[in-house]
Amino acid sequence: MGRLFGTDGVRGLANGELLTPELAVAVAASAAHVLAERDRSHRPVAVVGRDPRASGEMLEAAVVAGLTAAGADALRVGVLPTPAIAFLVKALDADLGVMISASHNAMPDNGIKLFAAGGHKLPDTVEDAVESRLDVVGVRPTGAGIGRVRDLPEGGSRYADHLLLATPAPLDGLRVVVDCAHGAASAVAPEVYRRAGAEVIAVAAQPDGLNINDGVGSTHLGTVRAAVLEHGADLGIAHDGDADRCLAVDAAGAAIDGDRIMAII
Repeated sequence: MGRLFGTDGVRGLANGELLTPELAVAVAASAAHVLAERDRSHRPVAVVGRDPRASGEMLEAAVVAGLTAAGADALRVGVLPTPAIAFLVKALDADLGVMISASHNAMPDNGIKLFAAGGHKLPDTVEDAVESRLDVVGVRPTGAGIGRVRDLPEGGSRYADHLLLATPAPLDGLRVVVDCAHGAASAVAPEVYRRAGAEVIAVAAQPDGLNINDGVGSTHLGTVRAAVLEHGADLGIAHDGDADRCLAVDAAGAAIDGDRIMAII
């Protein structure tokens, strides 16, 4: 088998031949051991988030088990966009971030993406170290050495506050359609745009674990385009399943290319 980690971590059919709960336990435990060996001054802390696809809860449980079994603490933030995990790793001064998502892929897939301290993508050298230890039985702490699990329900609101602080101009008077792909942005994206002053029409914002990216989101612009025209909106924004990307359409339903989006930002 080739290198386990791709450009966006480990991805595959959830509970298939590759992406199993056993692998999730091993990856998380290996990452915790690698971090502990690099800095023995404190117990590693990991932020763990996911998108709402059905297999996410299974893999989240496995990741948390692997982390705590290796002596790391786990902060569960639940369903949040991938950029929120990167932000929270930095904001909470955590040592690791774990995002369980397959982004724009279909619902049966899932993935595990790791973030380093500061919210940066884990360097290839560290990913290689994590991968090289997957079959190595590390130290198994007992008693007080086992990691602890804590839920952080305010993670979403902290991320929303951060985004609003970074918004240079309010959206007062704008009618905006937001296609959330029935994904990780279904709660936070409409909230952020409303708090920024826009009239928000949210579509595909009712995740049930099975409908993520199903004919909606940034890979299916027809949904947001139709909603913009139906509601006479000024703008339409379409996220993918983990909201690490977006595409947009104007008031006429025409796609706004990435160069124009970057120029606006």
